[in-house]
Amino acid sequence: MVVDKVIDKIKFSVFSPDMIRKISAAKITVPDTYNEDGYPIDGGLVDQRLGVIDPGLRCKTCGGKIRSCSGHFGHIELVRPVIHPEFARFIFVLLNATCQSCHRVLVSKKQIDDFKAALTKEELAEQMIATTKKVSKCPHCGARQQPVKFEKPTTFYLGEKMLLPTDVRDALAAIPDDDLRLLGVDPEYSRPEWMVLTVLLVPPVTVRPSITLETGERSEDDLTHKLVDVMRINQRLEANINAGAPQLIIEDLWELLQYHVTTYFNNETAGIPPARHRSGRPLKTLSQRLKGKEGRFRYNLSGKRVNFSARTVISPDPNISINEVGVPLEIAQELTVPIKVSEWNLEECRKMVLRTEYPVVNYVIRPDGKRKKVTDKSREELANTLEPGCVLERQLQDGDIVLFNRQPSLHRISIMCHTVKVLPNKSFRLNLAVCPPYNADFDGDEMNLHVPQTEEARVEAEMLMKVQDQIISPRHGRAIIKGHEDHVSGIYFLTRKDAEFDKAEACKILSIAGIYELPKPDRGDKYSGRLLFSQLLPKDFNLTYVSKLCREKVCKKEKCEYDGYVVIKDGKLISGAIENKGFGSELIEKLVRDYGSDVARQFIDNATRIALYVISKRGFSVDLTNYTIPEEGRRQIDEIVENAKREVDSLVTQYKNKTLERLPGRTLRETLEERIMMALSKA
Repeated sequence: MVVDKVIDKIKFSVFSPDMIRKISAAKITVPDTYNEDGYPIDGGLVDQRLGVIDPGLRCKTCGGKIRSCSGHFGHIELVRPVIHPEFARFIFVLLNATCQSCHRVLVSKKQIDDFKAALTKEELAEQMIATTKKVSKCPHCGARQQPVKFEKPTTFYLGEKMLLPTDVRDALAAIPDDDLRLLGVDPEYSRPEWMVLTVLLVPPVTVRPSITLETGERSEDDLTHKLVDVMRINQRLEANINAGAPQLIIEDLWELLQYHVTTYFNNETAGIPPARHRSGRPLKTLSQRLKGKEGRFRYNLSGKRVNFSARTVISPDPNISINEVGVPLEIAQELTVPIKVSEWNLEECRKMVLRTEYPVVNYVIRPDGKRKKVTDKSREELANTLEPGCVLERQLQDGDIVLFNRQPSLHRISIMCHTVKVLPNKSFRLNLAVCPPYNADFDGDEMNLHVPQTEEARVEAEMLMKVQDQIISPRHGRAIIKGHEDHVSGIYFLTRKDAEFDKAEACKILSIAGIYELPKPDRGDKYSGRLLFSQLLPKDFNLTYVSKLCREKVCKKEKCEYDGYVVIKDGKLISGAIENKGFGSELIEKLVRDYGSDVARQFIDNATRIALYVISKRGFSVDLTNYTIPEEGRRQIDEIVENAKREVDSLVTQYKNKTLERLPGRTLRETLEERIMMALSKA
């Protein structure tokens, strides 16, 4: 029976020594792994009670094999306690916040009552810790407090005396439960003395599997190496204590045990050298496996690895449609689309299998699931034995549906559906108008391509994610896929009053847009740019707006001398030049709204191609004179520099005459330097 329960909250706690022993499947007592026969040693660090990594063995705890047993924890009993390095900073806070004699929190009962009445739980803990920093005498027992110093990573001093981990543990164990609650610690789940380790939890073998080298020797995981070091020093420390060795030797070994436990948790701890292999490579211990770009969270849990995908650099291509993506031939030959063989397409599929030139079939999957690679030798046999129920894996070709994505994927149009256009060279090609939704540019950006593997996925992608259906942004409801930069400049030059072309140029411009019917010339034997632009618009398209070109407060409409009053009537541009506002939003948004995304896509494709052709023919550039400073500007700069020079000279004269007014806390020379810097920074 399944019982549905709602999770109310998650509580994080510190493992107590008793809890570690309770969840442990084995006490580890031998600092070794395998015996001479290659079997795990009982009580060793790969004890079979901790799980198995060899195919033939069974776990001695649950009886499961390698696939069914996820492993079990073990434990090492430490001869002397050691500080947990990740809790050292919090231990320091607790030692400073509590009395060194009675171990009560260093805040009077009246203050505690006042804080409780005024503050929340979280604020109370912060306020208590802040208040104890100023206390030098315990309000409960009157004992004078010596300063506790913390030396990274795990050393504490009381005055000049170094505190041993046993001293720290005893001090933490003596703090009353009620006082811990005031400091933000729940004693039921996280007693502070548990932060000083007496028992070390050993992770399952499955977390730290050993590998067999080509020579047949086993190579152990970094965690196992580190645990072996902990075990050996622990045993040496025990032997020396039992033999009655001098305190100095015991403390040295104890410090070494602390070092190995610290580097086991975090091998990048500040203040101590990292543990290394014989080769000199630092060991990758617990903290290194969790944090960072290649840690468990970001790499394994948040990261995704998929098949049927490709990634490479993107390049611009203004000649492909906004719906298309240019795919390198090399990628198209590697990625495949599944084709199901049926009675209706059997003959066509046979022809596909027999093809020897791109696009060919890479694999045939039989109804029983067997996968056969199509080679020159097997091609004919596979074609002859093809039957309904087989699946062909055909190479990617023009017109296939793919998903295209650029990271970071911050909104839904960071991934859109394109159709494939197979092209030479090694980069993905993208129409410049589609850059804004991806936030893409061409300075080395890489993008991902995914090939949907089912009919359902392909239909969903095309119906919901097609580029032309994302022209209007879901964020602000304005056109996001539109002409920009050179597109806008080109269309502006095409639609200006004085833009006109001869018959040959007009034919060339219209043929770029796939229009092969030439209208009648409207300027004698020449064609105005506006007439050519009008051929891109639907015949019943009407639009009127004032563009940004108009510089007057009140527009003169058709008489606007700046070409700022745009009138399109029955698909003909009558007045005005198209600029950023028109090409960017007015035109495209109205086309999408009134005629649908297909007409808008066609307009964007054709208009951007024509714009780039016009600007490349006309030319649009700058020369060095555009960057020279005007005479008036130079005069002002010279004047500012001269004023600054005079001010600095005056300050130096005052300094020499000792009449310079000295700034508070500065010598006369420092005052001079500071005043000069202020004068120059103003200039």
